[in-house]
Amino acid sequence: MSNILLKMENVHRHFGEGETLVKVLESADLTLKSGEVVALIAPSGAGKSTLLHIGGILERPQSGEVEICGKKTSKMSDRERTKLRRFHIGYVYQFHNLLPEFSALENITIPQLIAGFDQKTANIRSLELLDIMGIKNRASHRPAELSGGEQQRVAIARAAANNPRIILADEPTGNLDPEISKIVFDALTSMVREKGASALIATHNHQLAKRADRIVTLEKGNIVATTL
Repeated sequence: MSNILLKMENVHRHFGEGETLVKVLESADLTLKSGEVVALIAPSGAGKSTLLHIGGILERPQSGEVEICGKKTSKMSDRERTKLRRFHIGYVYQFHNLLPEFSALENITIPQLIAGFDQKTANIRSLELLDIMGIKNRASHRPAELSGGEQQRVAIARAAANNPRIILADEPTGNLDPEISKIVFDALTSMVREKGASALIATHNHQLAKRADRIVTLEKGNIVATTL
C-alpha cells in the first residue's frame, strides 16, 4: 500500500479571463506522505488558501488530478467528494470557526456524530483529543471562555476528530503570540506523526516552518521546495 496520502498532479487554477486572468496554480505538483509535516510559506496573495482548498477537495481545479489516499477525485460527484473529505481530511482555519453556542467537547463531538459515531464513542474520542492538546480541563467551556490558543487547540482537535489521514491548516497560529504558537504547532505536528497522518501547514512563521519535515513555496503558480 502506498504511503502517499495526498497527490496533486499538474494542477491548474485560474481566476478571471482575458486581461483580468490571474494564474494562481500552473502545473502544480505536490505529494504528502504518511507521517510527514510540510510547511507552506508564500507571500500573501500567492495562492496558499487556493492550494489548500484544492488539496482538501473543497474547490475544483480547471485541470489536473488530486488523489486522496489513492483515490482520484477529478471525476467524483460533489456527494462523493464530501464523503471522502468527511472521513479522510481535517481542515484547520486561521480563525478557529468554532460554534459559539457549544462547549469545546461538543465542538469536537459534532463532526463525529455527523460521520455516524454514537454519542458515547464520540465523547470519549473528544476527551482524548482535548487531553492530547493539554486542555482536557476546559472541555465544558464555550469558545468565548477560552483563550485564543485554547480555541485553536480545540479547532485542531476538531479537525482530527474523525482520524483523518490528511490535515490541512491555513495559518493556524497567525493570531497567536510566539510561545502559544509553538505549543499549538507542536501539538498539531506530534499528533500527525503519531497517527501516521500527514499535514500541509500554511504559515508566515519561519521559525515554526523550520520544525516541519520540509518547506515548500509557490513561485509563478508552481510548488517548489525551499529553505529558510
